[in-house]
Amino acid sequence: MDSMGGGDQVKLIMSFGMIVIGIFSVIFLFYTNSFLMKRRKKEFGLFNILGMDKGNLAKVIALETLYTALISIAAGLALGVLLSKLMTLVLYRMLDFKVPFGFYVSWQSMLYTAALFAGIFLLIFLNGIRQIHLAKPVELLSGSNAGEKEPRARWLIALLGLACLAAGYYIAIVTKQPLQAMIYFLIAVILVIIGTYLLFVAGSIALLKILRANRNYYYKTKHFTTVSGMIYRMKQNAVGLANICILSTMVLVMFSTTFSMYIGLDDGLRSQYPRNLSVELYSADTDQCDAWRDTADAVAEKQGIEQKNRASLRYAESDVTVKNGRFRVAKQLSYSASDAAMVIFISDDEYNRTQHSDISLAEGEAMIYSPQANFTGKTVSFGDRDFRVRKILKKLNARISVRGNDIINTYYVVLPDDDVLKEVYTSFMNTDWQGFRYYYGFDTGASAAKQIKYADAMSDKMSQMPGAATYGAVNSAEKARSNFLTVYGGLFFLGLFLGILFIMAAILIMYYKQISEGYDDKERFEIMQKVGMSREEVRSSIRSQVLTVFFLPLAVAAVHIAFAFKMITRLLMVLGLTNETLFAWCTAGTIGVFAVLYAIVYILTARVYYRIVR
Repeated sequence: MDSMGGGDQVKLIMSFGMIVIGIFSVIFLFYTNSFLMKRRKKEFGLFNILGMDKGNLAKVIALETLYTALISIAAGLALGVLLSKLMTLVLYRMLDFKVPFGFYVSWQSMLYTAALFAGIFLLIFLNGIRQIHLAKPVELLSGSNAGEKEPRARWLIALLGLACLAAGYYIAIVTKQPLQAMIYFLIAVILVIIGTYLLFVAGSIALLKILRANRNYYYKTKHFTTVSGMIYRMKQNAVGLANICILSTMVLVMFSTTFSMYIGLDDGLRSQYPRNLSVELYSADTDQCDAWRDTADAVAEKQGIEQKNRASLRYAESDVTVKNGRFRVAKQLSYSASDAAMVIFISDDEYNRTQHSDISLAEGEAMIYSPQANFTGKTVSFGDRDFRVRKILKKLNARISVRGNDIINTYYVVLPDDDVLKEVYTSFMNTDWQGFRYYYGFDTGASAAKQIKYADAMSDKMSQMPGAATYGAVNSAEKARSNFLTVYGGLFFLGLFLGILFIMAAILIMYYKQISEGYDDKERFEIMQKVGMSREEVRSSIRSQVLTVFFLPLAVAAVHIAFAFKMITRLLMVLGLTNETLFAWCTAGTIGVFAVLYAIVYILTARVYYRIVR
């Protein structure tokens, strides 16, 4: 893959996926093992009473763990080798790479994988020994029924969980700058995860006890059985429900973001390249700007490339910080700062030429266009120069592609003429005049090969440009398409793979949860009938509890997505996707499809539950 464009990017993306899968494997295998240990504690307690000491039990667990590890690692590696070619073909297809012949097996990767899972099984074995060693025989016999005491409402933990969740939501809502979102996103995610666990573990029980304290609500047949049953149900299943909620949120985020990026590839390209082909000069005078525009047109005509939607702009730019309409120069701008911005100066003559208008600004007047910042001030200041804002522009047809154009606030400032522009720029920047920047671009219906050929021809001419102080670049959306496809396609493949993995994990957790609840509710089912409730009333009460508990994680996950939506759109801007509507539709569609799948899983696992209860 090294010989292909974007190979290093794909390797980096896949390496990140390996780390995520490794961490997830540790957490998930420990979690599923805890279900099995809970059901088997009674068996171990019986063995202990019949004469097996804890040393013998440790040998049994060691042999079981060894056999399980050998079989699962061997089968996993064999299946992984068989499916690796299929996954490679899928990835290459998504990235539009040429598929090489042959079958390659990475023995180093197999060794790392075997070592990772051998280490996980060793930790699981040691954890099982710890549980058996610390427990008394009587505790082992009642291990599967542990926790039947009424749980206490831990108000401090519940309030802490609510505070963490509120803090995570607040960060997600108030973060405006895309690069700020990259910094604060992980903090918000950690806070939401902590808050989710604490609220499921302590907050749910506290809420149910508040409902129980309300006599008018609690002392009704339906509410009485539901609330009292839910209190015990939440204690035993809170961690599992929190896990399902977090996994569901991760699935929804990964599918919606990576899918929207993949199908929104053209939108990402358009965001970074407002025109199919463009020439940029970084230090030029007016004559050079005109000459290069004529050169670009001549090469296009020679190659038979039709030009459409032509746009040009002669300007000067500066990294700044801005507060209350006062701009200050930033020599080392941190794009993640809340006041970070970019200002683009153009003269009124240039504005009139590009906008086909006839505006003449007086001395001390300026116009301003701020697509992201929504500027509303009456004056603007650059150093010691103040300008009255004559008009706040609603649009600018010659929008150009500049550094940070979509990820920080960009201000287009129209000044009276070139002389004022140069004077303001040099005094503001405290530097000599270095020349204008110039952008000239156009769209075309020509084939990708023709567009790339044109870009190569213009790049050759650019390399021969005379004058050490004048330089520039040629940009082609089609030349950048392969890199975009590598990044977007690689992320989509990773999101698809991890999403399926997390869905499988969620299904298994749901399955284990239903089995565990089935055995617990079997005894409750009989007790509730013995105290006078009809079989149908008992079934209705338990069905209500199961439905509430089962779909609660999905509802909370949807709330997480709703609060995170704005922050995720900011992150997608950093990756080049600015189509918020597309992401909204992808998110809605992902939630809808996942909800249907979630309901199907409920129907299938509920059958197992009711079979055990009956």
